[in-house]
Amino acid sequence: MLNIQNISFSYTEKPVINNVSFTINKGQNIAVIGESGCGKSTLLKLIYGLYDLNEGQIFYEEKPVLGPKYNLIPGMPYMKYLAQDFDLSPYETVAENVGKFLSNGFANLKKLRVQELLEMVEMEQFSNVKAKFLSGGQQQRVALVRVLALEPELILLDEPFSQIDAFRKNALRRNLFRYLKQKQITCILATHDSTDALSFADEAIVMRNGEIIIKDNPIEIYKKPSSKYVASLFGEVNEISTHLLKLTDDQNEKLLVYPHQLIMVENSDLEVKIRRTYFRGNHYLIESVYKRQLIFFESEFDLPSEISVFIGLNS
Repeated sequence: MLNIQNISFSYTEKPVINNVSFTINKGQNIAVIGESGCGKSTLLKLIYGLYDLNEGQIFYEEKPVLGPKYNLIPGMPYMKYLAQDFDLSPYETVAENVGKFLSNGFANLKKLRVQELLEMVEMEQFSNVKAKFLSGGQQQRVALVRVLALEPELILLDEPFSQIDAFRKNALRRNLFRYLKQKQITCILATHDSTDALSFADEAIVMRNGEIIIKDNPIEIYKKPSSKYVASLFGEVNEISTHLLKLTDDQNEKLLVYPHQLIMVENSDLEVKIRRTYFRGNHYLIESVYKRQLIFFESEFDLPSEISVFIGLNS
């Protein structure tokens, strides 16, 4: 179990992490989400032991996680951390990078382990290519399996799919999180991609200004967002007066509504003017205006700009 107890940290006078506490059980996959600069990356570095805490304590299996004041080489041996800069050796081959920390005592086993990992990220054909000749996405895939080579107890991933092509990303995510579950490796993932949280995380931690707003099942966070900020992390969201949706007579009460929850209707109190449409494959995202307020909804069909339509809740 990872136990974070009231930790705070700052690079200067302003706190970057402010009185953060939570626990994570073995084998869980936790997604940390929030706007840029909210403290996600710093939190991962603190858990790994790259910085010394200003306040609080971190324990893993009741062992304290200590920073560079206490360790000649920062970082915990039972954890692995994947930074956004990948930290590959540019003049070593892909296979050499992946097998860098594996024992040379059993050369055949090492070779098989490297091959297994490269197959997981579809990089086996680049085994003998030097890292400096790889694209950013290819380097990211190599860096990802390098931190898995020794099967750490806990893995910390900072935006691990940010440079990987969309067509390859989905299969890679499925392979990775299936592997982590099979091996019971605890994972903490800092991400901007809501798919990482909704599809693969056991729990999500929402951060803002260095603090944890909520820690819960990501589906529950999505379905019942506590604020517009939380809902906006999953995409476009509308804040609409409930009286316009015929839910209450209170003109001050607001409801957070995702675009897919709104549809065009024959008549309603919510008449909007179409501004733009965006093709999303199986639907169009419609940008409209109601009394200077932007309202987003979905439609099966493209709609002409400047026309007015009525919208309501999709029951």
